Amino acid sequence: MSSSPSLATEDSVTSKRSSIGLQMVCNADCVISNVVAKWPGSVHDSRIFRASEIYQCLSQGEFSGVLLGDRGYGCQPFLLTPFTDPQEAQQAYNHAHARTRARVEMTFGLLKARFHCLHKLRVSPVRACDITVACAVLHNVACLRKERAPRVPPAMDWDNPAIFPDDDSGRLLRDQYVLNYFS
Repeated sequence: MSSSPSLATEDSVTSKRSSIGLQMVCNADCVISNVVAKWPGSVHDSRIFRASEIYQCLSQGEFSGVLLGDRGYGCQPFLLTPFTDPQEAQQAYNHAHARTRARVEMTFGLLKARFHCLHKLRVSPVRACDITVACAVLHNVACLRKERAPRVPPAMDWDNPAIFPDDDSGRLLRDQYVLNYFS
C-alpha cells in the first residue's frame, strides 16, 4: 500500500477571514499530482472530492488504481478508507492505511512550512486559491530538484466521520485487500 496516492482536504489558507478548502493527491515522495483550491473552508471534504475532476475520472474508470482517504470520505472502489470498528486483520490494514496516508498530511505540512504566506494571506479568496496552487507547483519543483525540505511538526489524526456512505463495491475491494495482504 505504500505506493498508493493519498487524498486529503484541509482548510489550507486564511484569506481576509475566510478559509479555503484545499484538496490534494500526492505520492509517497510528497509530490502533488492533483490539487483543487477553489472551495470555501466550510465545504465538507467529501463534497469537494465528489465535485472534482479526479473523482469523475476515477468513477468512470479513466484512471486505474486507488486513492486512500480518511473517514471523512465514503469507501469507494477507487477510494479506500479505514475500518471504523476493525477486527484483527482490519487493524493491520488500518495501521498500513494510516502510515501511507500520513504522507499527504506531511505534504500539507511541508507546503505550509515551505511557503509561510499560506498561513495568512491578505488577498481575495480567488487570489488566495491562485497563490495556493502556485505554491503547490513550486513545491513539486523543489521536490523534483531534491531541495531540502523544511522541518514539519508530527502528523495529527484528521479522520472524521463520513457524511457520504460507503459504497458496497468499495467495501468489497477493501475487504479483499485485507484478505490478501493482512490476514
